[in-house]
Amino acid sequence: MSGNEARWIWYPGDLELYHAMKQNFSRVERGFSWPAFWKSEGFRNRVVFRREYQLKAETSFTVLTAPDASAFVRMNGGKYPVGTKIVCGPGAVSVSVHIGRISGVPAVYIQGDVICSDDGWLAEDYCQPAVPAASNRYFTEPDRQVDVWPMRETVYEPVSVETVNGGTLYTFETELTASLEVMPLQAGLEPPLVYLGESRAEALDTAQCYYFCRPDALTHRCPRQALRYAFLPGVAPESARVRAIHQFVDIPVRAAFQCDDEELNRIFEVAVHTFSLCCDVFFLDGIKRDKWIWGGDAYQSLFVNRYLTGDREIEQRTLTALRGNDPVTTHVNTIVDYSLLWILSLQEHFDTYGDREYLDRMWPKAESLMALLLGQRNEDGFLIGREKDWVFVDWADFDRDGPLCAEQMFLAAALGVMARFAPEGKKEAYQAEQTELLEKIERCFWDEEQRAYVDSCTSGKRHVTRHANILAIVFGLVSPERQRVLAESVLFNSAVPAITTPYFRFFELDALCRLGYLREVLEEIKAYWGGMLHMGAVTFWEEFDPGLPLEQQYAMYGDPFGKSLCHAWAASPIYLLARYYVGLRPDTQAPGGYECHPAEGFFRELDCTLPVGGRTVRIRIRDGKNAEISEE
Repeated sequence: MSGNEARWIWYPGDLELYHAMKQNFSRVERGFSWPAFWKSEGFRNRVVFRREYQLKAETSFTVLTAPDASAFVRMNGGKYPVGTKIVCGPGAVSVSVHIGRISGVPAVYIQGDVICSDDGWLAEDYCQPAVPAASNRYFTEPDRQVDVWPMRETVYEPVSVETVNGGTLYTFETELTASLEVMPLQAGLEPPLVYLGESRAEALDTAQCYYFCRPDALTHRCPRQALRYAFLPGVAPESARVRAIHQFVDIPVRAAFQCDDEELNRIFEVAVHTFSLCCDVFFLDGIKRDKWIWGGDAYQSLFVNRYLTGDREIEQRTLTALRGNDPVTTHVNTIVDYSLLWILSLQEHFDTYGDREYLDRMWPKAESLMALLLGQRNEDGFLIGREKDWVFVDWADFDRDGPLCAEQMFLAAALGVMARFAPEGKKEAYQAEQTELLEKIERCFWDEEQRAYVDSCTSGKRHVTRHANILAIVFGLVSPERQRVLAESVLFNSAVPAITTPYFRFFELDALCRLGYLREVLEEIKAYWGGMLHMGAVTFWEEFDPGLPLEQQYAMYGDPFGKSLCHAWAASPIYLLARYYVGLRPDTQAPGGYECHPAEGFFRELDCTLPVGGRTVRIRIRDGKNAEISEE
């Protein structure tokens, strides 16, 4: 999109906050709605757009807005209604569009040969200084309002139709985010009740199925939901035609992976499908249960996305929506460590794309968020939660007496990011904060006898979990010598409780790869993700226990079908394979660039294409010989 093409414009961040609110209010469970339980950041209701012109000749323009907007145009002191042709020039012309809107984002589309809504417009919110107006590639047509995100559609016919339990079960080849269409083949039939499931068992369990609905009488469609199976009780196969209309945001996959190990190829393929489904307007945790925008899930999604789509816009939309507006009073998703991960996300985004403009725009919000975090330290200088804060880290049995060591590791890493990107005059202060915190962590949490960091330094239990020790390695907070000690005393110590969630297993496998244990990690990838494939998975799950039979795999959070069977954080093999085995990584010394050093001895044959930053790199290995690396 060139700078002089007209498109819809709005105040920066408003579009993300509006659509994030819609997303976080979209969860439905067994017939009732369940909005997200954290503070909802609102978009601005009143905005003015301004631009100055020096016109060489007379011209005209027309301002378009949503039908329910209150708006007018001011031009050289005169006032004009929107939707009418306004003639002006030659000479100096000052144009401003004043708009108020309650139901959606205040946005304008200005049509004209010279005066149009392109680069150069400023936006004001009657509070802060004017800033450049925002736009994006999805809203370039005057008849495409910004309140509804454009989706592409693909039609899927069922691969099997089965009469069961007095009704008909329709099975689709894979999991989809789709609107089920039920066309009655007999006149006068009422829209039937439909039960949608990620699993066959869920769709057939009409008492516990998460999603049930009746198709709209006019469109014959159910609301867009996650599904692979659809059960219509009391409906014979000959009574209706059923198909799934898969609806998705058009974010092209730019990766391809083919090697001499067919199981790895299949794992990569299913991980791609899993993650693609979770790439909507934002990174979603999963497509069935929450469908919310979570900071921890988003952080891990950055690592996968850089090697799959290389789409920087979905990253920016997600991070902008998660952070919200200033003044900041609550943590991201109410979770203290997710606020820290948000700061760390800015670094990952910058290192991948070298996008200084976005970093500069978000930097004031990083500083205010860090100020909130530093204001929550106890008398010993350790970060603690306030009332109603959630110190999460992971679903694990931590010793939570007093400050939690893993939380201090997150804080130390985030302070490192602040020290790296802060302007001169502030770098030293953040660096000093980090140095002091690391010294306190060492004094209070390090247990020389166990050669590990303990959860709590106040309870006296000296309880060790893997989490703080993993973070010390992943974020480079300890020396290489200490990292090797932690690998022996914690990561390869069966007496230390194992990580139970794929969420934190991501950090653990990343730590092991950083330490060079690539063969051990590859075995884990094939055992864990390959284990899901052996159970018939077509997308990767939120959690997997290889010791349970299939019928017991669906329960989670005390709910028989509470587990998400398509979860973004389960797509981490894409990152692990691309980063450590194919060896492609961003060059942090030259943000937006890359380095590629394939690991030796893992591929005899490899043909892999991966995005990194704004580039696409192809890596080929033939007969186990040196890799050929080229840009495409």
